[in-house]
Amino acid sequence: LRYYYRMVTFYNITLSTAFSLLMLSVAEAARPNVVLINADDLGWAEVGCYGQKKIKTPNIDKLASEGQRWVYFYSGAPVCSPSRNVLMTGKHTGNCDVQDLKRVDAGENWRDLKGDWPIRTETYTLPEAMKKAGYATAVFGKWGIGDFGSTGAPDKHGVDRFYGYTDQKACHTYYPPYLWNDGKKEVLNTSLTAATIGHGSQPKGEVLADTYRAEQHSSDLIADKMLEFVKEKAHGKQPFFLYYAPLEPHVAMQPLQEWIDRYPREWDKSPYRGNRGYLPHPRPRAAYAGMISQMDHNVGRLLDTLKACGLDKNTIVIFTSDNGTTHDAGGVDHRFFNSVADLKGLKGQLYEGGIRVPGIIRWPGKIAPGKTITQPAFHADVMPTLCALTGADAGSPLGTDLSPVLLGTKSALHDRKPLVWAGGGYGGQVAVRFDSKKVIRRNLFPGKKPDNWEVYDIVKDPAEKNNIAAENRDLINRAIAILDREYQPAPGFQALRYKAPEQVAE
Repeated sequence: LRYYYRMVTFYNITLSTAFSLLMLSVAEAARPNVVLINADDLGWAEVGCYGQKKIKTPNIDKLASEGQRWVYFYSGAPVCSPSRNVLMTGKHTGNCDVQDLKRVDAGENWRDLKGDWPIRTETYTLPEAMKKAGYATAVFGKWGIGDFGSTGAPDKHGVDRFYGYTDQKACHTYYPPYLWNDGKKEVLNTSLTAATIGHGSQPKGEVLADTYRAEQHSSDLIADKMLEFVKEKAHGKQPFFLYYAPLEPHVAMQPLQEWIDRYPREWDKSPYRGNRGYLPHPRPRAAYAGMISQMDHNVGRLLDTLKACGLDKNTIVIFTSDNGTTHDAGGVDHRFFNSVADLKGLKGQLYEGGIRVPGIIRWPGKIAPGKTITQPAFHADVMPTLCALTGADAGSPLGTDLSPVLLGTKSALHDRKPLVWAGGGYGGQVAVRFDSKKVIRRNLFPGKKPDNWEVYDIVKDPAEKNNIAAENRDLINRAIAILDREYQPAPGFQALRYKAPEQVAE
């Protein structure tokens, strides 16, 4: 009898353990993969699903039709590195490490690139959160918040696999001398020319695209490595977090010729000669459209690979951009493409055109397709939202978990935290969005004459033509109180004088 009870106990423990392991396996299998795509300088209206008429983006448009299109979706900053800091940490620019574009060497020698200002070692990132939750993590493309060997290096922040650029200035060329393959430099183009530096001019003579090309173009190489990662992970049971940060459409304009040839020759009456920075190009408008179409193609390759591997139905895909369209540098012509539609401002500004970006989210079976969402959101919300959806630990983000709206349990978050921007660049500026209204103040660096506060009703006045600050002093005071509580100048960055006295009209 004692033997019988011992055997029953043994079988009960064995069955209990097996059931627990089975349930754990089921839970592991049920956890969604995550793909976060972050374009570079892609304007709000430069893809078809946001109204673009000239540039072809069939894959991004399809992604939007299969998921949600958020119309008040904002980047974390109007320029690159701080925006990427926000996206990777869930902190807004008033409370993150990189509050402006800044170099470690503070130099301008294109031949001695030492990297962007890095995030700190102790800064908690989205890849770290996902890795801690059991996810394989990978980054392909542009990192921009710390070179290898610095405190902000990808391998110090939870990234298992990295292929691409760590340095935003190195990203000015699509023909770099090397790319980082994890912590090692993979040499691509051996001769140091304008093509590999991304800057030069040609005041006279025939401008040829081939003059500004080298042996290996980075975009498809990065995409190839990314697809290898997806296929490899498809054979295992571990879920993955993939951050794809293509360079396009950041200048210099160096798309492959096949993408240029898809656009009309009559678009370009004269070449761009490099007089506004970056590299010359014989067909600048076609080249700009070609860069966006080339990126769209690689996004399509990624989506096709997810489907071919049977992963698409259990993968959350987010598509966005780090800021709005660039200010016509490098041959860009935002008016020709109506790149920001009727919005005011461009890259570098906290007006809508500088920070409102595409926000597309697809999760088959969980998100109703074809929906348009008017809930305001920004990049600081991505980390808490993804962590809520995957069971990861978000730490202490300043963004808001958007999952109730995303999953349809709420139509809007009426109590969401205000959206906050408090970063440098372009004279120093702050902005806070409350519901439909946005409060903004510019030229806040020491030595500048601060502008007065501005207030706009973004829903009624998307072009920000009617400053309603006079009748909204309460909102300005609320914005100041939030900045007093949440803004702190990061080490190495100037303080923003948002409480400086305003100018009184005589």
